[in-house]
Amino acid sequence: MKYPIGIQSFDRIIEDGYVYVDKTDMIYSLVSKGSIYFLSRPRRFGKSLLVSTLKNYFLGRKELFQGLAIDKLEKDWNVYPVFHVDFNGGNFSNPDELEQKLNFCISEWEKQYGLPVRYGELGYGDRFAEIIKTAHLQTGRRAVVLIDEYDKPILDVLDLNQQLEDRHRNVLKAFYSVFKGADEHLQFVLLTGVTKFSQVSVFSGFNQPEDISMDIRYETLCGITQEELESYFAEPIAEMAQDYKCDTDEMKLRLKKQYDGYHFSDLMTDIYNPFSLLNAFSKRRIMDFWFRSGTPTYLIRLLSHFNENMNELTGKYYGMEEFVDYKADVEKPLPMIYQSGYLTIKDYNIDFNTFLLDFPNDEVKNGFLTMVASSYLKPKEETGGWIRDVVMAMRKGETDNIKALFTSFLSSIPYTMRRKEDEKERERYFQYTFYLIMRLISVYTVYTEKVQSQGRVDCIVETPQYVYIFEFKLDGTADEALQQIEEKGYAREYDSDKRQVFKIGASFSSETGTIGDWKTIE
Repeated sequence: MKYPIGIQSFDRIIEDGYVYVDKTDMIYSLVSKGSIYFLSRPRRFGKSLLVSTLKNYFLGRKELFQGLAIDKLEKDWNVYPVFHVDFNGGNFSNPDELEQKLNFCISEWEKQYGLPVRYGELGYGDRFAEIIKTAHLQTGRRAVVLIDEYDKPILDVLDLNQQLEDRHRNVLKAFYSVFKGADEHLQFVLLTGVTKFSQVSVFSGFNQPEDISMDIRYETLCGITQEELESYFAEPIAEMAQDYKCDTDEMKLRLKKQYDGYHFSDLMTDIYNPFSLLNAFSKRRIMDFWFRSGTPTYLIRLLSHFNENMNELTGKYYGMEEFVDYKADVEKPLPMIYQSGYLTIKDYNIDFNTFLLDFPNDEVKNGFLTMVASSYLKPKEETGGWIRDVVMAMRKGETDNIKALFTSFLSSIPYTMRRKEDEKERERYFQYTFYLIMRLISVYTVYTEKVQSQGRVDCIVETPQYVYIFEFKLDGTADEALQQIEEKGYAREYDSDKRQVFKIGASFSSETGTIGDWKTIE
């Protein structure tokens, strides 16, 4: 089986025999029921392939779609003039890059349809409007416009260069303004991107596109469902099961834990990250492929301003308006974190129309929290390696080693990173430090938070042979922590459990920044 890793061209995938998960029934529905759309999906989630598939469909390339679902649905296979703009390749932090990109595209289209190249005479919108009108008159078919990663010119400079950011907004606004007055000449329009900038004037110059990002009809338009996984990839799953010395059911569970968990509507259909899944099948190994492919620099820049902690964002219910529309406020990064794919919908409350947001899977949770922990704590020890050492010690029941690992890691955090200004800040730093550590540990173990009014530090970690019940105290004693474990009855649910239970009470010293006291009861 050939996997189209890094290949976003539909015609190449089909012609060269790469595996293609057939989404063409939804594509037919899309083009039949509407005309101007916007779709938001995380990076490397198949947006460019979708655009390429639509391009080939509107060019009437029937031969490429033989045997696919749309082959039985489409009868006419008309050829339309297609205008495709792909912002993926440009580095728009360079001044003039956006203008050069647009001018090149528009100039080529003017030449194609016998129009004079009017650079410097007319604005981008007016030139494009004339092209669309001419294409319609010459071909007798209305135009199709496909814009991939429409927001990249803004994201590249977001929170980096305000002047250039404003300039890009104005240029794009002028370019997109063509759609408002060109309805009679347009057959179909699709804009894809990561973020929805509905509040920052990018779209204000034309009719609002239909946002299908959370539309139940198209929630699986990008990505791979459980049904598609089992239908298309039974062979590589079996091969990986052999490599991992397990049966296919266990292999499916491993893949699900690592790459599944995205939801794009209130139907809560499970969707796998296609980039990671295809890489896993190709290399026959479970690794963090998506996160390693690059963290968006704009997100890192935004998080550097963020005054709240991730534990105050995750595991909470939000109204749609709180995470769908980006409002250009660096102090409120939730929409950007969600739309970038680092959080996803995990539950839907139909009574209040609210959505629970949390990490989609282990790959994202591990990568994102490691990044946040390294940025927030700046430890001298490498975070990922330390987490793995802790988990190995837990699997072996080495409580003394666990204590030593916690002590050394916390000691490696620079004094300047500790929040000691006042009691509230010390408490907040303490809570967040242990939240990050325990959530990272949870990637490799079963983990339960005991939510209390004073914070979310207390936790239970389960391994195949052992259960660890932790209680951490800020500037307290290990005995006080153990007493709370007993009083709250944290261990009761494990009374009949055959695994060995460790009750661990520990104190964190705000003065030294590490473990002050530690006691274990078996």
